[in-house]
This record gives sequence, C-alpha cells and structure tokens, in this order.
Amino acid sequence: MEDKIKDFIRSTKQKLRDSHDTQQSFNSVQEAMLKSVNEIREATERGVSVIPELLYSDIDTEQVSLAMRQSIRHRGCVIVRGVFPEAQARDWNLEIGEYLDRNNYLEKSKKKTGLDNYFGDLTDTAPQIFGIYWSRPQVMVRQAESMAATKRFLNRLWDVSGPMGDEFDPDRDFTYADRTRRRAPGDKSLGLSPHMDSGSYERWVDPAFQAIYEHVFSGNWQQYDPWRAMYRTQTREYKSPAVCSMFRTFQGWTALTSQGPSDGTLKLLPIANAIAYVLLRSLQDDVPDDEFCIARPGRALGIDEHWHPELLAGMVTIPRVNPGDTVWWHPDVVHAVENEHSGKEYASVIYVGASPACAKNEAYARAQSAYFLGGQSAPDFAAENYEVDFFGRATVDDLTELGKQQMAL
Repeated sequence: MEDKIKDFIRSTKQKLRDSHDTQQSFNSVQEAMLKSVNEIREATERGVSVIPELLYSDIDTEQVSLAMRQSIRHRGCVIVRGVFPEAQARDWNLEIGEYLDRNNYLEKSKKKTGLDNYFGDLTDTAPQIFGIYWSRPQVMVRQAESMAATKRFLNRLWDVSGPMGDEFDPDRDFTYADRTRRRAPGDKSLGLSPHMDSGSYERWVDPAFQAIYEHVFSGNWQQYDPWRAMYRTQTREYKSPAVCSMFRTFQGWTALTSQGPSDGTLKLLPIANAIAYVLLRSLQDDVPDDEFCIARPGRALGIDEHWHPELLAGMVTIPRVNPGDTVWWHPDVVHAVENEHSGKEYASVIYVGASPACAKNEAYARAQSAYFLGGQSAPDFAAENYEVDFFGRATVDDLTELGKQQMAL
C-alpha cells in the first residue's frame, strides 16, 4: 500500500509542477507569509494579541461589527467569550473528573495504549486527552442553545454557494463527538507539535481538495479564498483513528478552567491562507519526489522547522481564557499545544467543532448515533470503548430536542 501511495504522490507532483512555475509561486507566497509573520511578531512584542475576540452577548444580540468579521476571516481564528457562565463550566469540569474517577478510567486506559497513533509522526508526544465522548457535560455543551447560536454565527462567515446549490446549511448543525483534555499543572511531556487536521497527503491528491485549492495549484494563490465552501463537503480523507470524517467550518473547544500562555494550552498561526505556503512548499525541488514534506496518510499534517521555518515564527499562544469561553480556528489553520504547563491549575477543555448540516455530515451523524446509544467510542476514533459500562454516562433521556436533531436521532 505504501509503495502505491508513493507512486501516486510522484505522478501527482509531476502534474502539479507541469501546470505552472511552482518555484515562482512559492517565492511569492513565501514573501507574503514573511510579511504576515513579521506583523504578528511586532504586535506580540508590543503586548498586543492578534487573535480576534468578541463577547457571546454580541452574537446573541447580532451586534458583531463588519470589522470584527473581517478580522476573523483574516486571522482564521477567534475567541468567543462567555458562551457559558463561568460557574457552570467549573461545575462541568468537576463532574467530568468525578466521572473519570468513579469509573476507574486511568486504570483501564493503561490496558489500551497504542490504539491511537494519529500524532505518531509529530516530534512531541500526545497531549493528555481522555478518550471519553458521552459524559453528561460533553453532551450538555454540544446541545446548548448558546453553542448552537455561536456555530451559526461562525458558519455564516463562509461563502456556502456551490455548483449544485449551497454546500451546507449554516443554520443547522450535526454533533461531532470528540474528546476532552485535562492537562495537569507541572506537566512537561504532553505537548503537541504544530499541525493541521482534516487531511494530510490528501490535500494534494484528492480531487475535491485539488478543486478547493485550484488557484494555489494553478499559480494564482492570491485568488485563493479560505472561506469559499465549494467542494469542502466532498473531500475524502484517508481512514485512520482520529482523522475527522466530518466537514468542520471551525475546530474548537470550550474552556472548563482558566488557561493562557505557559499553561500548556493552545498555540495558533493566525494566518487564514497559510495553507498556500504549505501546499507549494512540498512542490519544491529539494523535497523528495515521493513525499509532501512530512505529510503521511492517516496522520496529522505536520509543520516543522526543517520545511516550514517561516511559518513557525508566527505561532502564538492564545491569550488567557476563562471557564465558559470558547476558542475556534479554521480547518486549515496551523495549531499546536505548548510543551510545558507551568501554571497552577489543570488546563481542561471539551473539544467541540462546528459541523454544519450537509450530506457528508449527516451520514456520519447517523452512524455515530448507534455508538452513542451503545456507549462506544465515536466512529472516527480508536475503538477504546471505555464508556460501554461507565456509570453515569449520558443517554437519550439527557438529550433536548435540539440535541436529538444534532445526533440525527
């Protein structure tokens, strides 16, 4: 299989190189990225955060300015503060901890190591992510009306028009059950290297991905629009544990504890169109003909110092967030987790992305619903199935009408 993939990469790279002067295109995008990174670094040195922030109340009252929307589109990320009351988020954090302890999660997890190797090629080890999907707090966060309103706002930042009609419905969402992170203070071993999710080598070879990035691959990268949804719901990803089968307009999480710089939390490259650099970098002559830098089937798309040094210089840690705040980033935005947690409190989050209604997402949601009913790990992830016999996991009785719709039940 590996030899077949390498042959496919060789032929694809040759076709893309024959389409235009990829060296000239890369030189152009490299210059633009250096300029953007310098702007980020200068702002950071002045103590100014470049990551857009807004209040959930502005979303709720439809008071988000055009300038803020443009800033989010430019940066590819946003912090939405106050989606949940702080006290509620803290209570959820305690409840998840009790859920894990009551069901002896740590003891059981030692018997199931090695099932999830999605981050295996990255330089740092996997973060402290717990393979649970159906605790009551996770379900409550996903089906909350405030979360639904936040996702509607985010989805509407996209141009949904497509050749066969709208690519997705921005006002409806299907649940994508993901995990939770609980990182202990003082931890120095659980960082995560810079990467992108939702496709690795597929971004060059899959026909839908090629259509998404047509301007990049044809030599007109400046015309590439990260917010054009056309073909986004039609991509096919290499099947592997933790490779997302849904289309997400934004990846994201909800903070259950306070966290910020040096707390072992999220880092972002706040440049929405940086994918153009990554795609063109792999087509340069110094990259082996059967490789796309460090892209590997079934793994996260890594960004490293050897191949992408200009991009790494623009990575910044998110500003401090409070329990109940949410953080969101475009599926093509490079992100990472700090190597060291120097804070005094657990850095805990519930992963919740925005996965709007479309045929691709509905098909996954219907399959996922059976896993929910049986307490199994969500279908995209390693079949650890911790919660099958967990006491206190969420059931259909815990779902609101909105929650049932989101779960395709």
